Amino acid sequence: MIGRMIAPLTLAAATPALAHAQAPERPPCREVGDVAVLTIDPATAARLAPIGLDRAAIFERMRETSIPETMGCWAMPVGNFDSQLISVGMSQWNYGTGSLQPLLAAWRKGLGRHYRRTLKALAPTYGKLLFSKDCRAVPVRQRCRDGILAAHGPDGKINAVLMAELTAIFESDAMLQVQLDSYLRLLDEVRGELVRIWPQGPYTMRKVRWAIDTRVQQKSFPNDEDIARLRGKLAVLPEAERPAKLRAILGWYQGLAQSADQDGIGRDWAWNVAQWNCLIDRGRIDPEQYEMLHLTFLRSRTATGNSGRWQALTFSRRAKIVLGTGSVSGVRDGGCE
Repeated sequence: MIGRMIAPLTLAAATPALAHAQAPERPPCREVGDVAVLTIDPATAARLAPIGLDRAAIFERMRETSIPETMGCWAMPVGNFDSQLISVGMSQWNYGTGSLQPLLAAWRKGLGRHYRRTLKALAPTYGKLLFSKDCRAVPVRQRCRDGILAAHGPDGKINAVLMAELTAIFESDAMLQVQLDSYLRLLDEVRGELVRIWPQGPYTMRKVRWAIDTRVQQKSFPNDEDIARLRGKLAVLPEAERPAKLRAILGWYQGLAQSADQDGIGRDWAWNVAQWNCLIDRGRIDPEQYEMLHLTFLRSRTATGNSGRWQALTFSRRAKIVLGTGSVSGVRDGGCE
């Protein structure tokens, strides 16, 4: 989703080819990356350039976003495991939050007179349901919900036919353009938030990546009042006390990870705690990282999906970006040694 992640069992079993060899391979798919036929509006490109996002960087960020969401695939549909009914696409847009419906509408509009023929070719069984008025409504209507839930098996997964048809739609060139356009709008929002949070800059790629992941998974950022309060406390904190405050955050993270109702972090948290504590011990956290870790903590503790079920994973994702070291979904990068 924008704002969620694929089913924990799928996450635990998958990672793209570019990741470390220790992670199992994911099923074949059309992988997220630059495609020559895709276009970026020049005005949008001009707005994103000051934060270091040219065409190559945009597709790099799309790829990075897609890895925890879809294992690096353009489609990777999943079912109702998190009460979102269906989630699909490189940012896991879904019916539950209403983020999927605009993409379906844009694809339909973009095809124009070719829409019905294309839909019949790509989704002959479920196409009419997916694009029905009931399924395009926000929230979806009961007839849509019933029809889609009927396409789920006893294991809670969508059946092979619906999965294949959603994959065909979301791997089509026309839907790739729709996904790119949606992601570019997200990047425009990220640019505005970066300027708000750090009005004087600089806009390092670390900050850009952190902001993108925050927007994708949690939709919003800390407000001005909370940021000002946090910065006020950090400004008067004696240098000698800073490591202890970081360890307190890691203690919060470890406690969450070891509790009964946290998911998606079983293979990660112990390694993360060890590596991140090592970085603190060796004084290898710079001022930018120090502030960004506190901002990550500030936002992660308000992750409310499934009543906070993903808070530890939320923190892991952003902390890995900030520190350049971490494990997410069993994929380890960096290290303290």
